Order: sequence, then structure tokens, then C-alpha cells
Amino acid sequence: MGKITGFLEYARLSEANLPVAERLTNYNEFVQHLSDDEAKTQGARCMDCGIPFCMSGCPINNIIPDWNDLVFKQNWRQAIDILHSTNNFPEFTGRICPAPCEAACTLNINNDAVGIKSIEHAIIDKAWEMGWVKPQPAAKKTGKKVAVVGSGPAGMAAAQQLARAGHAVVLLEKNDRIGGLLRYGIPDFKFEKSHIDRRMAQMAAEGVEFRVNQHVGENVSADALQAEFDAVILAGGAEQPRDLPLPGRELSGVYFAMEFLSQNNKFVAGDNLPNQLRATGKHVVVIGGGDTGSDCVGTSNRHGAASVSQFELMPQPPQQENRPLTWPNWPLKMRTSSSHEEGCARDWSIATKSFIGEGGKVTGLKAVRLDWKDGKMSEVPGSEFEMKADLVLLAMGFVSPVQKLLDAFGVEKDARGNAKAETEGNNSYATSKAKVFAAGDVRRGQSLVVWAIREGRQCAQAVDVFLMGSSTLPR
Repeated sequence: MGKITGFLEYARLSEANLPVAERLTNYNEFVQHLSDDEAKTQGARCMDCGIPFCMSGCPINNIIPDWNDLVFKQNWRQAIDILHSTNNFPEFTGRICPAPCEAACTLNINNDAVGIKSIEHAIIDKAWEMGWVKPQPAAKKTGKKVAVVGSGPAGMAAAQQLARAGHAVVLLEKNDRIGGLLRYGIPDFKFEKSHIDRRMAQMAAEGVEFRVNQHVGENVSADALQAEFDAVILAGGAEQPRDLPLPGRELSGVYFAMEFLSQNNKFVAGDNLPNQLRATGKHVVVIGGGDTGSDCVGTSNRHGAASVSQFELMPQPPQQENRPLTWPNWPLKMRTSSSHEEGCARDWSIATKSFIGEGGKVTGLKAVRLDWKDGKMSEVPGSEFEMKADLVLLAMGFVSPVQKLLDAFGVEKDARGNAKAETEGNNSYATSKAKVFAAGDVRRGQSLVVWAIREGRQCAQAVDVFLMGSSTLPR
């Protein structure tokens, strides 16, 4: 794979970013994909390792060594064909996936992993530039109709696969634009929405019908969908945010992260939002140290916040993982995002105790430092402190899908409030309700875009078998 001695000769090369001062002036993507020669060199680093653990680390089982080798040989056309064979939307994953494949790379045992994500990014961008991404309409229609509820990556993947199998597919979205949290959860500086629009055009040419402002349980009846369609797929997100019910939670200025992020995405899309939540001139505190919190940091900096701080309940992770112990699994280590690099005071082992305010508006918060031993936390005596805050954003993850959707269909739930459905066996992805299936975050809980695409594809294959008795769609 690649060049036999490439991993000994070439170092890992990360994608370049535009300077901080330049990118803070707009909401455009600032990561520049590798040049053809740079991608070739990265492809040369792929080892002939025998067992490609990178593929087992990738939830959608991308055939990574093959397209690494093809990029090394500059056979870009075949590389995109192989990439598309497992992944409907490489431009999504090549931008926002955290790359568990790289953590599992054999070279990562004692060196820097192959830049798999950067190569994927370069392949799909080249494919779009060359006009190689075209609609693949079915040669023959089946006469079967499928409704997909939720237009995030799971719903989009399921809809595209089923349309290519010849079914009439309707993709329903409760918001005013297609894309789910890809559209309204991820900032444009990480993922421009033109990527969704381009795929929508492809899918429309393949026969997918898009319906927006379709909120099942409110203006759309679950019973009506079941009556109209031969199968229904629930592919919504895990949108119920984890709250922090502390004294002062009711104060104006304390919001869930998604309230803040979705409004900004609508603003960037050109919507008029007279009362948009903005961080301009404010002291912002983000509670939660994950990707959503990082997105709040980057957005706040672009608003021109006076200061941005981020708290994390857990202790600060090590700068470098214990590779012999963690490889090929996803390691716990210090991760600094591009948004953190743009300006953010980060702190760990912090528990918020209350929000304080005046005149109904938040002015700060009270917190305490924590001591962690054997996985258990305790407050450090005398460590209480107050911090000024004009805007507090809760970014502590999501606990479950919105229950109204599951209740509307009457499907059985698991212990975490997700739609209960198995992924293996004769009834894979089937819920307790006849001809109703579930895939993505609505089934597995909050997860990654790669898992959503995988489940959407696998669910589509299961629905195709349910409708036709067999399927040629890949699982």
C-alpha cells in the first residue's frame, strides 16, 4: 500500500488553516485541503500492515488502504469510486469526523498516523471539481413508497440508498431547511451548507422528494404517514439537551448551546433574526468541554465577545495518550480545536453551583473546583469562586431524542429513551411498530456523523429487504 518505505521517509502533514485574524472576520471554512502532491505523499505513508485496523476503527468501514494507494498513484477517479462505495457523503466526514480511523492506524502505535481524513477530504473535493459526482437514478421503479423522518446524515443516507434501489422516497424535516444538525448545529466555519445543497440536488435527480416544516406529532400525523407509506424510517437526532437545573437557571442569558448555534447558522444563511442571541461585547462562559462547546467558543469569538471561558467537569486529560494501552481504540488525551486556538480560557474539574444575576439577567456564576479520585469527584474545600458572565451556554451533550416523535409512533424505547431496535438479525433496525424502522441518533443516542451514515445505509438495506424480500444494497 502506498510506497513500501513511505512511512519511514515522510512525516505526517496536517491540512493548513488560514490565519486566525483572517478567519475570525467571517463564517467561511478555513481548512485548506491538501494539494495533489501533498495528498500523494500522505498516501505514500500508508503501510503494508497486513491487517488494516484503520478500517475497523471506521464505523462505515471505508476501504482506506485502497484509496490511500490510489491517491499515491494519482488515480483519483478510482479513488472516489471506492470511497463512495462505503460512504455517501465523504465531504461531510472529511470535514467534521474526528477520525477514529487515524487513532486505529497501525503507524499510530509509535509514530504519527497517516492523515486519512485529509486524504478523504482531498479525494471528494477533487471529485466535485472534476464533475465526477453525478446522480445515480434507479433503472427501474419498485412502486414502493418510503418516508424518512429526519434529514440529518442518517436520514439523507437512508433516503439516497432507497431511491437508488428504485423506491419512491420522501425525506421529511421539521425545520425550514434540509440537513438536521448538519444544517443548524454545526457552524459554517467548520462545514459550509453548500455541501448539503449540492447533495440535495443530486438526491432530487435520483428521485428523492424533500418536505420541510414537517413536524411529526404537531402538523404531521404519524398515523397518516403509516397509512400513506409502505415503510417509515425514524432518523431524527438526539436533540434533548442535558440541562443544569441550578439556582438562577431561569435568568435571561443562560441558554442551551443549540439555541445559540442554530440561530447563528440561520443568520449566516440570510435569515432576519431581530432577537438573535449574540456574544458581542459579552463575557461568555461555555459549560461543557466537547465539540458543541468548542463550536460555541468559535462562534462567540466571531461575534466579538469580550472574553470566552470554557469549563469542563472532568479532569484535564493527558497531553499524550498511552498508545500501547489504548491503541487501536479512541484514546483519552488533550484535544485543542481550532476554535480554542482562536481564543479561550479553558479550565477542568469545575462544577457550577449557581447562576447569579440582577434584574432578571445573568451577571455571573458561582463554581467550585473538584478533586477526582478513583473515578469519584469531591469538592475541594475553600475553592469556591465567582466568575463574571453575561452569557452562559450549556453544552453538556444530549440525553435522548425528542420524546414527542417516538410517542407519536408509539414505538418501544430503551432505558435511555431511544427508539428500541436491534442492528442484526432478520428484523434489523425494525422498531416494535409494524413497518417503522429507526436509525442514527434516534436509535443509538448522541453519536458521530460516521455512525449516522453507517446506520442510515444499513437501515436502508433492511427496509429494502422488508419491502422486496431481498436487496442488492450494500450493508
